[in-house]
Parts: sequence; C-alpha cells; structure tokens
Amino acid sequence: AVFVRMAALPLTATGKLDRTALPEPDQRRPELSRLYFGPRNKTEQSLVQIWEEVLDVDPIGINDDFFDLGGHSLFATQVISRVIKRFQLEIPLQSLFQSPTIAEMGVVITEHQGKLLDESQLSAILDELSSMSDAEAQRLVSKINSTVTKK
Repeated sequence: AVFVRMAALPLTATGKLDRTALPEPDQRRPELSRLYFGPRNKTEQSLVQIWEEVLDVDPIGINDDFFDLGGHSLFATQVISRVIKRFQLEIPLQSLFQSPTIAEMGVVITEHQGKLLDESQLSAILDELSSMSDAEAQRLVSKINSTVTKK
C-alpha cells in the first residue's frame, strides 16, 4: 500500500472523485525506521534485485523488512520462486516469513549453499581460510559462491 499526500482530491463536475486525475504512486523506498544500507555481497545484490522487481520499490536496503515494503503472501511466493531459480536451492516459503530482511535471507541462502558442500570440501576450505588475509579470504568466498551456484 502506498499513500500519496495531496492538498485536495480531484473531483469530477458532479462532485465525485476523479480517479483518472489521481497521481501515480511514487515507487521509491518508503520512509522506514531503519536506515538504508546497500548490499554487501553478490547474494544480497541478487536478493535486492529480486525484491525490487517483485515489490516495485527502489531502492531496497538490506535491513528493510519485506512486509514493511508492501510485501504479502503472494509476493513472498514470487520472491521464493525467483530465489530458488536464481540460486538453484530448495528454500521453503516459510523462510521469508522467518527472515524478512535481505541480510537475514542472505544468511539463509548461505546456510543452504553450505549444506551442498561435502565435509572434505568444507574442511579444505576452512584450512585454507585460517591461513589467509581478509582480502584473500573474501576472494575465496566469492569463488566458493560461484562454484556452489553452478551446482
């Protein structure tokens, strides 16, 4: 739902509301109690893009609540369907209701992707991560994300 402040409602000659003269609602991010923070990684970037397409709101921050942005159960179904397709993961619809922000949903996706790795792959990655700088570790995580996405 979107509210547009107007000084007066447009009326027809007969005094009825002239719906055709109403302005189109602005699809910008509504004023929320949370500050806007942009996506921090590729997973969050993909989620933002999906949410912006489904909700027709731009921009969407990683801490914005799906339902505060006008989301409802039908939109949630569309979002989860696109997440499943984009990330090649089986994620239940309920996860959006339990994790209604981009940041929280990103964690859910990362956890599901992690389950796709076998123990030997995970052990090798953890060993390699422990001996790396932060920049090197970030490059490896990006590499892992691209490998998991291909599965």
